[in-house]
Amino acid sequence: MDHLLRRFGRRRGCGIVGSHAMTDSMQIWLSLLLPLIAYVLLTLTGKSPNVREGCTLTVATILFLLTCRMASGVFAGERPEWMWGEWLPGFQIAFKVEPLGMLFALVASGLWILTTIYAVGYMRGHNEDHQTRFFGCFAFAIFAAIAAAYAKNLFTLFVAYEVMTISTYPLVTHHGNEEARNGGRVYLGILLSTSIAFFMLAIAWTYSLAGTLEFTLGGILAEPVADEKISTVGLGLLLALFAFGIGKAALMPFHRWLPAAMVAPTPVSALLHAVAVVKVGVFSVLKVVVYIFGLDLLTDSGVNLWLAYVAGFSLVVASLVAMTKDNLKARLAYSTIGQLAYITLGAALATPNSIIGGGMHIAMHAVGKITLFFCAGAIYVGAHKKNISDMRGLGRQMPFTFGAFLLASVSIIGLPPGGGAWSKWFLAVGTVETHQYLLTAALMVSSLLNIAYLVPIPMLAFMGKPKTDESHGAGAHGHEADEHDPHPHGPTDGIHEAPMMCVVPLCITAIGSVALFFAADWIYEALLPITQTPNS
Repeated sequence: MDHLLRRFGRRRGCGIVGSHAMTDSMQIWLSLLLPLIAYVLLTLTGKSPNVREGCTLTVATILFLLTCRMASGVFAGERPEWMWGEWLPGFQIAFKVEPLGMLFALVASGLWILTTIYAVGYMRGHNEDHQTRFFGCFAFAIFAAIAAAYAKNLFTLFVAYEVMTISTYPLVTHHGNEEARNGGRVYLGILLSTSIAFFMLAIAWTYSLAGTLEFTLGGILAEPVADEKISTVGLGLLLALFAFGIGKAALMPFHRWLPAAMVAPTPVSALLHAVAVVKVGVFSVLKVVVYIFGLDLLTDSGVNLWLAYVAGFSLVVASLVAMTKDNLKARLAYSTIGQLAYITLGAALATPNSIIGGGMHIAMHAVGKITLFFCAGAIYVGAHKKNISDMRGLGRQMPFTFGAFLLASVSIIGLPPGGGAWSKWFLAVGTVETHQYLLTAALMVSSLLNIAYLVPIPMLAFMGKPKTDESHGAGAHGHEADEHDPHPHGPTDGIHEAPMMCVVPLCITAIGSVALFFAADWIYEALLPITQTPNS
């Protein structure tokens, strides 16, 4: 086996000579292969749901364990890499694992397990059609997330980015009705148009300036700037092409795809907001800032400040819009737009603390926001309620769900003992270090708005007076009660949670959002190397 792997590595251009190095490269391509294996197994076992979902969970668990094994070496200073092939001179499909990508891969692979368990309960609870296609596209999206996490250059990142867009489109349009098709058109239209018009152009421009697309600590654009191949204005324009071309970061005004995608089933919303899609966006922004521009170049040129203020504007405005939404998923969608802006702000400030804060927030927000979406889905499965105004008193029926919602909200707000407290702390430090006190104020105001649109939901559920029979007869907004509603005349006594496969994952992720508060030192140490220049 080792002899065959050595031959495979040489054929693919890995440049591997030792068995230990071969083991590292093998872990990379196996990590990429496992989600594809899951897709094949799903296709073959689609007629047997228990076998199908057992295969998915088995592969997801193996991927997570493999990722953890890789993480121990990467965080200790190893940088395994593997090249699959070269499409054109200078355009390689190649992978190299560094700390930021490793953290993202841990988040994606770990949450794949819990999201799959949750999706089984949700999809079966609703007797959804096309479940095999659903889980298959889910596996393909995880493949794209891992490929993006381990991308060694901009070309590989771009390919993974586009695979993510295409593979998640069937998930957004899963229901197949007119609303789903319209949401899918907005989703696909904005993400493809921004990536082709802006992201692709930014990549081509970067290659013409630097002669390479490889991610390099300290950036690859410092020399072209020093040689006056690009002016300060041009550098700012290039940054804009990257920032708006990476549409999955949902930076305003290219954010409408995200609320439009809420027509998808709740497990898809959880995937979009926490596991894969939006995280690929903000991860890409951070990676471009750190490895293409470099922190020193951005701070010395000052071209980053406009992006910091666009992010500050987005995080406040999105929070204000979230407060106006009665539909729970719509409120959480705009909350995500604001929270993604925190990560973009960390990248734009381009200080070591802000970069670490942005990297931390990828993990903190992922675990907190997936909990909130899990809760939204559980409420719909267990009580068939979508609107917040219909959830008065529902906490007595669903104490685990709303208790988890409260814990995750604490993390999203940025209060101890939620993990988000640390990421927001480092972001705030970044604004003070750069003397951008208006942005410090924006962070504080946004956190207060987070309280205003999140905390009342569990409070209403636990302390609100249940709707009367009369009010529920016609629904909260004059509509007929849902024919599938198990309690059409309002809450009844006793606990009536969603199926266990929905409730257990959200309890685990809620606990995880608190556990991350105590893991902050480990994440800080893991991300510290990406903030250092090669000579430091």
